Amino acid sequence: MPAKILVSYDDTANDRDAATLGRLLGTAGATVELAYVRHDRGADPSREVLREEEAHELLARGAQALGAQDARRHVILHASTGAGLRELAEREGVDVVVFGSDYRTAAGSVKPGVSVQRLLSGGPSAVAIATAHLRERPQYEQRRIGVLSEGPDLAAAETAQSLADAIGADVVDTRSGDLDLLVIGSRPEAELGRVMLSAVAEYAIDLSRCPVLVVPRGTAVRFGTPVLVA
Repeated sequence: MPAKILVSYDDTANDRDAATLGRLLGTAGATVELAYVRHDRGADPSREVLREEEAHELLARGAQALGAQDARRHVILHASTGAGLRELAEREGVDVVVFGSDYRTAAGSVKPGVSVQRLLSGGPSAVAIATAHLRERPQYEQRRIGVLSEGPDLAAAETAQSLADAIGADVVDTRSGDLDLLVIGSRPEAELGRVMLSAVAEYAIDLSRCPVLVVPRGTAVRFGTPVLVA
């Protein structure tokens, strides 16, 4: 089965960064879907129908940003974006949830927002975070992939190698220069199959100048046959 990727999308600039990263990961033989979380249900039924239609139109624009008009789309109702996506990811068996950085993030940097933190603290899926303004880099490619992992868990290294094999990239020493993607393992104390960051990993994300992909402990993401993107 190909890896399943879910892009959190609300049509903001930073979520267009997420769509850019989701599209790139999708070229590694993964299926890519979109999700938008609505936070309340209106009292007026006619207005509720309109808001639901607007949500689907928003995701249609997201599919266009992905370059995948037929991408599956999820509109869910939940008081919390992070909690709603976490429940959806668990229910749908999602391998990676992709986010943009916080809206105040400087271009080229990574900063997890509040919603992302819900999945970085015990979430069931890998979490990818795009650098701010990634959408403005049409030539961006994942050619140099670094790995940061603590303890004996090989999930991060196996994920990086699987992605590299699928897209013809190299797994390189994180100290060897600029990276195009940093794959990070969960802390050794994390529950098996859950994401949990160590202080070292948090620091690495703060310093990162490339997108990051955090994998659950003991659960590598398996990519497959690459997909050509026009």
